[in-house]
Amino acid sequence: MKSRIVLFFMIIICFLLQTTVLGIISIGSITPNLMLILCVSMGLMRGRKSGLWTGFFCGLLIDLFYGSLFGFYAFIYMYAGFFSGYAFRIYYDDDIKVPMLLTAVLDLFYGLAVYVLQFLLRGRVGLFTYLYRIIIPEIVYTVILTVIVYRIFFYVNRHFMTPVRKERESIWVLK
Repeated sequence: MKSRIVLFFMIIICFLLQTTVLGIISIGSITPNLMLILCVSMGLMRGRKSGLWTGFFCGLLIDLFYGSLFGFYAFIYMYAGFFSGYAFRIYYDDDIKVPMLLTAVLDLFYGLAVYVLQFLLRGRVGLFTYLYRIIIPEIVYTVILTVIVYRIFFYVNRHFMTPVRKERESIWVLK
């Protein structure tokens, strides 16, 4: 129960920071995707199920306040958290390289999904322009923010949430 309450407050704080502070420090109308970093972090540190639910509620908040198609962002963030949870059992939490790589890949997936479902279906076919001006700068900005923010999420996960047993720490695995 303690983990769920802490995670709820993390989602709310990240949403508020995403919509207020990060909008102020945007570079060329490009803002980093803090909610995606949270989904990837929770998937990596706590597993697929936690990543899935974190992504769902992050996307649901974005859908409620900014989405034009209800459930679109919830679907994208839910899958981002779920797929990042696959590295949960084979990944050490304190290493920063895997979250940076997964954040970059999933931000590319996020940008392409937004392009296909919101721009391409409306007849706007400038994929390379959208890729060059929006997707790639957002990936770079989000990965840079991941280096800073992931350490905070790691600290909160270690000190304020109940630990999750990994397979390599299981009593059934011979050492």
